[in-house]
Amino acid sequence: MSAQGVLAGTAARPTTHDARSLPYTIAPWPKMLTLQHPTRFAVTAVVAMALVVTASNYLVQFPISPWLTWAAFTYPVCFLVTDLTNRALGPHMAQRVVYVGFVVGVALSWVWATPRIAVASGTAFLAAQLIDIRIFDRLRRFAWWRPPLISTSIASAIDTVLFFALAFAFTDVPWVTLAVGDYAVKLVVALVMLLPFRLLMSTSDVGETRSTATN
Repeated sequence: MSAQGVLAGTAARPTTHDARSLPYTIAPWPKMLTLQHPTRFAVTAVVAMALVVTASNYLVQFPISPWLTWAAFTYPVCFLVTDLTNRALGPHMAQRVVYVGFVVGVALSWVWATPRIAVASGTAFLAAQLIDIRIFDRLRRFAWWRPPLISTSIASAIDTVLFFALAFAFTDVPWVTLAVGDYAVKLVVALVMLLPFRLLMSTSDVGETRSTATN
């Protein structure tokens, strides 16, 4: 099934948010996007996710130092994509984006990296992203920066441990030290990613006030 087929359910999404009909409050869309094209946004998120996962799985094979690989700088973008989708379309659509991105990312990584890295990446990616979605959704009513920062920090720890253990355990690669360095950089990048997250949001205070007012 194509990405558009899986995500086609978004086409019927109303152009206004009625918080009374939803179990959670959906935040406004980013300014450069339009409510008339939710499927386009979801497909764009899938493509971005697949490209970032594939690039990261390739770059993880090239250490910068005994503590770090280049992938530490690219992979956190996955959480930015997931969190923006979660904020704009809710957790269920964010899960769909993750599932499609998972399949495409693993398939491409199988070609551009190695089968073991592809499997390790897919396992870690799926577990971490689904946890990220759940935590973000639980925190969506708090200050705008808390959901992405807290969810990404926790999910990145899970992702890092799973990936490096599955990909490099019982090899000559110093995967424990790489994992520690990788996670440290991910935390820094998670802080930096708050800037594009905020820039890609609409005037959230106004939108969330309006959504809450409809309750």
